[in-house]
Amino acid sequence: MSSVWSRPSPPRRPALTREAIVAAAIAIADAEGLAAVSIRRVATELGARAMTLYSYIERKEDLLALMLDEIAAELRGDELHGDELRGDELRGDEPVPGDWREALLDIARRERDLVRRHPWRMDLVATRGVAVGPHALRHVERKLAVLARLGAGPAATWRFLAAYTDYMTGFLVREAQERAAPRREGISDAERAALAEPYVRELVERGELPHLAPLIEGGAAGAGDTFERGLRWLFDGIERELSPERGGAGPGR
Repeated sequence: MSSVWSRPSPPRRPALTREAIVAAAIAIADAEGLAAVSIRRVATELGARAMTLYSYIERKEDLLALMLDEIAAELRGDELHGDELRGDELRGDEPVPGDWREALLDIARRERDLVRRHPWRMDLVATRGVAVGPHALRHVERKLAVLARLGAGPAATWRFLAAYTDYMTGFLVREAQERAAPRREGISDAERAALAEPYVRELVERGELPHLAPLIEGGAAGAGDTFERGLRWLFDGIERELSPERGGAGPGR
């Protein structure tokens, strides 16, 4: 099947465009979750017939792909916005932070904020993967422009990008699930923890969780925001991989 981005856009009609359809679908997903999005529901919001929308978007999978890519445009930001990458800068805008670590942290913060605005994004990423659309590709190019400062070869650069992406996906999926749990389950985080506590406490008292018990007793389990700390650990590993004295990847590997 051809990609939705490779097909020509349908003729525009007054008050109904592909952009308007995607915007309406995003608004529904933001307010009610991804399950509420359907061609029929979007058509109702736009005051159109469902069959009319199929003239603009052939199937629901295309609509979801377009939604995912459209919100990726929000990742551009003021200093990360422009039509063409040139070295460490995007033409016509401020440069990204000069240090590669800070530049990737800046991008990671934007990605996390995006998921907080659109938590359904991680539902799509977890079940369908990331759509290869124009905004998403520009965002990947942006990250690669930062990683290019390391002077590593293509294979190493790709491994670094994969490690960064895997960390971000895992963390953001978990965080989105935790934030959605109260609405999904109808109980608060505190109520859910209270329900689980007697069972966990029984296992601890029986000595079946010797390594977990000290963390629970000391209040360390799940405490604090580890997002940026984990990223810095990842960056430390990348630097060690590139360090010649440690036998790292080196520029050409």
